[in-house]
Amino acid sequence: MDYEEFLEIVSRQTGLDAEAAERTIQATLETLARRLSKGESRDLLGQLPAELKPYVYTDKGSEAFDVDEFLRRVAEREQVDVEEAERRARAVFWALGGALDAKEVADLAADLPEDFDPLVAEAQRRHVEVMRSSEFLSRVARRTGLDAEGAERATAAVLETLAERIAAGEVRDLIRELPVRLHPPLRRGIAGRPGTATRMGLEEFLRRVAEREGVSLEEAREHAAAVLATLREAVTVGEFFDVTVQLPDEYWALIPHP
Repeated sequence: MDYEEFLEIVSRQTGLDAEAAERTIQATLETLARRLSKGESRDLLGQLPAELKPYVYTDKGSEAFDVDEFLRRVAEREQVDVEEAERRARAVFWALGGALDAKEVADLAADLPEDFDPLVAEAQRRHVEVMRSSEFLSRVARRTGLDAEGAERATAAVLETLAERIAAGEVRDLIRELPVRLHPPLRRGIAGRPGTATRMGLEEFLRRVAEREGVSLEEAREHAAAVLATLREAVTVGEFFDVTVQLPDEYWALIPHP
């Protein structure tokens, strides 16, 4: 694949003009180069068009950051919000999938942590649908009658508490299927606890949600049910089952059923 074709793919998928698409490519590849091992960066250099090589070449060591930080850096470079950075980065990864051979795509995937999967899936030509955070929060707002700010506050409180209650590995799986804007409360939930899941009954779960959100227990129950109903719509059936199967029977009063 030559440079013009790579640029055309990104431009077509993002709806950007050529100049803006080039900035997107530069921001994504320069950030990616800081995350990859030196060996993987060298391998990329060997297969990319000459015009893209300066974006990938680096004489600095790799940095171990997650996909949230990756997208934050891309967003900062492009002066866009994180959701838009994710949309544009997906297009660049799709173009990479066409520019690299199958072995190099596999090596790229192996060099990145699991939470990069929605991006890597583009290069691998797999379809990973992630609900936009605006849609997730809009559904929570409709179910609760909250305004946008209130829906985001309720969602964060429920997700952080849920992350405290379930296994850390399951939280990481959940992160892969949710938009990046919803990752921070999930990460806080596993960062602020001991290594294992925190055992808590439904009453304690709702107490923590109420405290984080600054609402009554009755409101916390309503908001938790709304967030879990929206979560069921946002993730795969298997992932929702894996999350809810870890909860005691008394939680089923909150959990939507097919």
